[in-house]
Amino acid sequence: MATEIYHVDAFASQPFAGNPAAVCLMTESKTDEWMQAVAAEMNLSETAFVTRKTDAEKNWFHLRWFTPKVEVDLCGHATLATSHVLWQCGWLSENEKANFDSRSGELAATKSGDQIFLNFPATPAKPALLDGEILEAVKLNPQYTGLSREDYLIEVASADEVRNLDIDFGKLSKVETRGVIVTAASDQTEFDFISRFFAPAAGIDEDPVTGSAHCCLAPYWSEKLNKLELTAYQASARGGKLQLKIENDRVHIGGRAITIKKGELLI
Repeated sequence: MATEIYHVDAFASQPFAGNPAAVCLMTESKTDEWMQAVAAEMNLSETAFVTRKTDAEKNWFHLRWFTPKVEVDLCGHATLATSHVLWQCGWLSENEKANFDSRSGELAATKSGDQIFLNFPATPAKPALLDGEILEAVKLNPQYTGLSREDYLIEVASADEVRNLDIDFGKLSKVETRGVIVTAASDQTEFDFISRFFAPAAGIDEDPVTGSAHCCLAPYWSEKLNKLELTAYQASARGGKLQLKIENDRVHIGGRAITIKKGELLI
């Protein structure tokens, strides 16, 4: 039986922006090896695999994410892309919430017009020293360094430092965590802060827009700026805007998604 697959630009206000993800709508279970092979074939930063939960209400789904190299515990942009597809293809009606079972626990998404809001667990960073190899790879003079559940967090003094990074990906690929977030206060009034995200060990030199990284960034900047609602910009080549809201130990992440193409996997 053919498997529907979609190519979606997430956290994008126009086509060919934001972060592309593939979304597989599966009506039957597949092996881990099959999913990893599909993700490698798609060669996007993440491919999401979604199936209905047979023992739950119709708006509950199993969700997994794979980079071209490994399965990951959490992916924001591919979850946003998956939610968008579920509403678009009719697996959910417009007013239904999407609920997901995942390796990061229960996640949810709601729709308001053309905006989708994810409900994710906050993963605040704790202060941590960087080893010399990471500092050599990022070539920065940090103002703050920390470690969240998955990533290193580095704050630098200016937004220009974030934009003009010159990363040694060979050295950074040896970092044992998922990736490295580099951030600074924004120099544009439209945004509170900007960031970039690098994860060469997971097969992604630079991720265009990383929803899950903002589970760490949102509580960090919320505390620094004394704000519960924030607007962020991820300053990759494609770029992406995110709306953020802190609510207890959860982060609500808002963005738009655009379907670029739809096809079928015949194997």
